Amino acid sequence: MTGIVAFGGYIPRLRLQRKSIAEANSWFNPGLKGQAKGEKAICNWDEDAITMAVEAARDALAGLDRTKVAQLVLASTTLPFVDRNCATVIAQALSLRHDIQTIDITTSQRAATTGLIQALRGLRPGEYALVVASEKRRTKAASPQEMAYGDGAAALVLGSEGVIAEFLGSESESVDFVDHFRGQNRDYDYAWEERWIRDEGYNKILPPVLARLMTKTKIAGDGVAAFVMPCTLARVAQGLAKRAGIAEDRVRDPLAAQCGDTGVAHPFVMLAHTLEGAKAGERILLAAFGQGCDALMFETKAALANLPKRRGIGGSLARKKAEANYSRFLAFNDNVAIERGMRSEVDKQTALSTLYRKRDMITSLIGGKCRKCGTVQWPKSNVCVNPNCNEFKSQDDHPFAEQVGKIMSFTADQLTYSPDPPACSGMIQFDEGGRFMADFTDVEAPSLKVGQPMQMMFRIKDQDSMRGFVRYFWKAAPAA
Repeated sequence: MTGIVAFGGYIPRLRLQRKSIAEANSWFNPGLKGQAKGEKAICNWDEDAITMAVEAARDALAGLDRTKVAQLVLASTTLPFVDRNCATVIAQALSLRHDIQTIDITTSQRAATTGLIQALRGLRPGEYALVVASEKRRTKAASPQEMAYGDGAAALVLGSEGVIAEFLGSESESVDFVDHFRGQNRDYDYAWEERWIRDEGYNKILPPVLARLMTKTKIAGDGVAAFVMPCTLARVAQGLAKRAGIAEDRVRDPLAAQCGDTGVAHPFVMLAHTLEGAKAGERILLAAFGQGCDALMFETKAALANLPKRRGIGGSLARKKAEANYSRFLAFNDNVAIERGMRSEVDKQTALSTLYRKRDMITSLIGGKCRKCGTVQWPKSNVCVNPNCNEFKSQDDHPFAEQVGKIMSFTADQLTYSPDPPACSGMIQFDEGGRFMADFTDVEAPSLKVGQPMQMMFRIKDQDSMRGFVRYFWKAAPAA
């Protein structure tokens, strides 16, 4: 039996109120007022498809043996690099084994489900495959996409032991039906007419695929407990469910009002959210549309009840901060030219040789633990920092990324440049020992206090705008 062993999710903390978008742009597009309900998840300035993927994967891997992960698949159409394997960055951040296979899958809204099917087919006994989908799409101001799109990520761990949702089969259709596209060196999607997409796309391409899958798995529509299919067009999912014999109340909420359409990640986001409330013996039909269609059938197993509690999508949705400042959203996404001041005009070239040599320390946040006295420290060094020890070359690797600590001291600096001032930082004392001077993220300066629990999160350290390189590091954020 093969299938899903665990799942995880990550939705950014900030939620832009759609009312704020409509109020700012209704002078130009009054029709936006009709869409001004709910909120959409937006990345902080230091988040992107890679950082969200890392957080979703950490959530999915909670309680699992990471040494068993032999394959990592990353699906996204908004990867920060055109020529750099982003899945490898994620594998390094997660401290996965070095012989892992990594691959990026992109250029289609069904990239996640396509990667999922391929990973399921390639599973080997005793090993895990980690499939992550993450998306941060840019949108034009005052556009319908700006109202609908949200940011987010979700991850699935696949295996043949401890399966919580058995894979029963899949069907696919490949059709060059262009509902939208984003050309080379273009920042924004170009969408076609909605009625055409609904009538000639969804309503003609998906039904035969769903029918073939139900025939293959011998599961009729009334045997499907949950129909998971992302679609921003009203009533399309319900119409497809009816044609397939699936009751309307089995159609899963697309979470449009809570986080928005997270693109490539949304099939996984909705599936993870479904699994959070599922019981053993339920059949879940997952579908994704994009230059054709993928459809997969799963059946939940008794092991689902024993899966350790994780943040998941529900926890991410609950961990939120309402954002009503539309100008901040525009600035974070470079949709407005803002005067950032002379302090921002620093050459941020990354020494790639140093990044490689120190990759365990920088990307994996690996420190050291003294074999003689047990002192832990970051960074790892040739001499133990314990003044009563000072043993030479006595340190073994010691991971800090999953540790929780407390604020010893902090500052909120209005002079140091930050895309979201003030720049907050401070000293973190880890509960298991060791100290770390860290930048803070997802914080409000007035709420910081000594003793506040903090966790480490993988974020953008800075961006080299001259060369197009993004540098990542670990920051401290309030513990969930």
